Amino acid sequence: MPLVEPNLLKRLVRRLKEVHVGKHDLFDDTRRTLLRLGSAITFAIAIWPRGAFAQASSGGKLRIGVIGSGHIGGTIGGLWVKAGHPVLFSSRHPEELKGLVGGLGSLAQAGTVTQAIAFGDALFVAVPYKALPQLGEEHGAALKSKIVLDACNAVAARDGPIAEEVEQNGIGITSQKYLPGTRLVRAFNTMNYMIFAREANRPDPKLAIPIAGDNPEALRIAEGLVRDAGFEPVVVGKLADARRFQRGGPGYGQQVSAAELKQKLSLAP
Repeated sequence: MPLVEPNLLKRLVRRLKEVHVGKHDLFDDTRRTLLRLGSAITFAIAIWPRGAFAQASSGGKLRIGVIGSGHIGGTIGGLWVKAGHPVLFSSRHPEELKGLVGGLGSLAQAGTVTQAIAFGDALFVAVPYKALPQLGEEHGAALKSKIVLDACNAVAARDGPIAEEVEQNGIGITSQKYLPGTRLVRAFNTMNYMIFAREANRPDPKLAIPIAGDNPEALRIAEGLVRDAGFEPVVVGKLADARRFQRGGPGYGQQVSAAELKQKLSLAP
C-alpha cells in the first residue's frame, strides 16, 4: 500500500504554479491538499507493523533479546550476531555471560531478563520448560505483544508435571498459555545445538527449521530470523500444529532440507 495517494505532491506543486487562481481559492485548495497529505501519512504510520520503525532505523536488523543463554540460546543468538543483529543475552547471572559476549563482538551484550525483554524487538526463549510459567508471571506486562520465538522442550524427567500437560494439549498451545499476550512462534526446538552450529549457512539446500504460530506478522519475522541464522524455515501451521514437531513428533530431529521436511509432514511443496 503506498503511503500517500499517487501524484498528490505533484498536484500540490502544480496548483501552486497556477497563478491565475484567486488567492483565497488557492489557499483553501492548498490547505485541503495538505490536510489530505497529513492524514494519509498519519494513517500509514498507524497501520505500519510493530517493529518496522526499528528495522528501518537499524538497516533492517532487529534487536533480539535472548532469554536463556545456554547451548541453544548462545548458539542461535551467536548466529544472529554474525548476521548483523544486535543481541542482548540474558540470564539470572549475566556476569557469567562475559565469555560468550566477549567472543561475539560489539553487537553482543549481556544483561538481565528484564533488560532483554525491554531491548528486544523480538525475543528468543530457550529455558527449561518448567521455567515458562514463572517467566510469564514475573514479566507478563513487559512481554505483552512481544514477538517470541520459543525453543523450549518439555522433558518429563527434568520438567515434571508440565510435560504431561504438553503431551495432552500440545506444546504450542501450552507455551501460549504460560506466555499470554505474546505473539508466539515455535522454532529451533527440534535439534541439538551442535547440529545447529555445524549446519548453519551450509551450501544449498539449507537445513530445514519447522516453525508454527498464530500471528502472521510474527511468523514473517520468524521466517526472516531463521534465514538470517543460516537455515530454511518451513511453516507447519498454527500453534496447535506445533505438536507435529515437538519431542516425539514426526518433524522432530529431522536433519533434512525444506523439500524433504514438507514431504515427511505432508505439507504443500
